[in-house]
Amino acid sequence: MTGSLVFFLLGGASYLAGRSYDRQADKLASVPRIREFKDLEPLLKSQNRLMVALRGNVGSETPMNCEFSELQGVVVEKTVLKYFLERIKNEDKDKKEDEKKNKDKDEKEDKKKNKDKVDEWRKDYEVLHSTSKQVPWYLDDGTFRVNVVGARSAKGFYCTHRYAVFEPSKSWHGVETLDDLENLPYITKGKEDRQVLGVKRIERVLPIGTSLSVIGEAVKDGNGTIRIQRPDGGGPFYVSPRTIDQLTEVQRGDARFFYGGSVVLTLLGVADIGLHFL
Repeated sequence: MTGSLVFFLLGGASYLAGRSYDRQADKLASVPRIREFKDLEPLLKSQNRLMVALRGNVGSETPMNCEFSELQGVVVEKTVLKYFLERIKNEDKDKKEDEKKNKDKDEKEDKKKNKDKVDEWRKDYEVLHSTSKQVPWYLDDGTFRVNVVGARSAKGFYCTHRYAVFEPSKSWHGVETLDDLENLPYITKGKEDRQVLGVKRIERVLPIGTSLSVIGEAVKDGNGTIRIQRPDGGGPFYVSPRTIDQLTEVQRGDARFFYGGSVVLTLLGVADIGLHFL
């Protein structure tokens, strides 16, 4: 009976999660959509703050020039990874093999075998350093500009373009390009504990001209500048390449998934009770 109780509890939790996603979808669908940005100014004359949903193209007065591409971006994230091969130490396996060996075996022969043994290597990496830069930016639909503040903490935000270069190690031959690194098997062979393959530099960019949807709070300051930000009183805050309809549908899809999980778990609980009585 304990198992059925667990199924019922998990089913209830799954149903509540579905309800939460449904409510979030309802909130997104209820946010007023601004078709032309110029309509924001008269709307904010009657109220200081207003939840809005809009879509426009990224722009900036001071964009950054990207290092690995010819793009200009408003958000640039850089990560440097050092890739290496590290010997897999299977001590338990070696111990069992040693126990099976004849104790009277000549020690010199064992040393010779260990010397000639080819161990497995695992491809791995470590982060050397990571940086992120951002400049003030706005959305523009051709009728008006709206500044976007705090976008990196919004749901759905990510840098839409990714570039990577590989700098091979001079002490390792056979991995010279990024394709060589990607195609190198995860498990390979070697005779040393650790071997550096090289350095991979990754650049993620949100470039000028990217089409984005923003759902948040519109505020007009004393200079007449309108910005979109995270709502002070709580509420949805999205910055995403997806359209507003797509954002809403994602929430609906998650709700359907958890509703379905709730039904399955409840049925399993009922089946468990039936099996118990049988």
